[in-house]
Amino acid sequence: MKRKILTFVIGVVTYCANAQQTPQFTQYMYNTISINPAYAGSREALTIVGLHRSQWVGMDGGPVTQTLSIHTPLRNERIGIGFSFINDQLGDERNNYAYLDFAYTVNLSEQTKLAFGPKVGFSYYTLDESLLTDPEVANDPYFLDKYNRWTPNVGFGLYLHQPRWYVGFSSPRLIENDYTKNGFYRALEQSHFYGIAGYVFDINNSGSIKMKPTALVKLTKGAPASYDATLSFLFNEKLWVGGSYRFDDSAGALVSFQISEQLQIGYAYDYPMSDLKPYTSGSHEIMLMFDFKFNKSKYKSPRYF
Repeated sequence: MKRKILTFVIGVVTYCANAQQTPQFTQYMYNTISINPAYAGSREALTIVGLHRSQWVGMDGGPVTQTLSIHTPLRNERIGIGFSFINDQLGDERNNYAYLDFAYTVNLSEQTKLAFGPKVGFSYYTLDESLLTDPEVANDPYFLDKYNRWTPNVGFGLYLHQPRWYVGFSSPRLIENDYTKNGFYRALEQSHFYGIAGYVFDINNSGSIKMKPTALVKLTKGAPASYDATLSFLFNEKLWVGGSYRFDDSAGALVSFQISEQLQIGYAYDYPMSDLKPYTSGSHEIMLMFDFKFNKSKYKSPRYF
């Protein structure tokens, strides 16, 4: 019976991993640097973003993800650099991603800017050691092949933006590393391709209420396309309130507050609408963002993206 249960769990995890090899976020509009290196330095400040996501709460072994990203423009304002780290745990499996980001910006007009650049780094995969001491799975080639694995990778991104809108295209991982060693199965680190866009509209004449629709599309070979749509409203440049929908997956709500000119905090909740609904109460996400504005005379406030 133990072997049957383990086989079922592996099957579910394998299916989920095929559809979601990289972590997904509801507050993706604040975490753009994790998927698009061309975003580095675009906030015209040294920006630090921390994010924690607990996915499928109530389901044993559900994904738990933490991210930390830092990016800033250099003295040459056309160049931005950044660093992003992701810790993603799914059951007994853990992935760590560490990447350096570089962006070069071309001014197409007074307000329109096009940035592009690479993402370079590596991922580290490991298994909970207690799993390998179980005699039922200790000799399973699936686990033996994948235990403690380092792999390099590269990505690339484009980011076109103005103060009120942005459009981006990127692939944070272009190399499809093959982890097959013994021929029993084929395991590839699939490339992911992202499209992202957003726009800010004034709702009233005074500009105290604004509306921001955003969208994210993720394409992965061997898995259905993923579509996220979010609609948020900004009140008095302080409070964001909105809703989100991930097609055929979940619906949710998100809120963020500009505590000070430099500090912003956000929270998001996803309610499942897929076949997982009977097994989980949903997903929770907390975000903190801080902007160090060394030269306030050059900083354009507010920043909507």
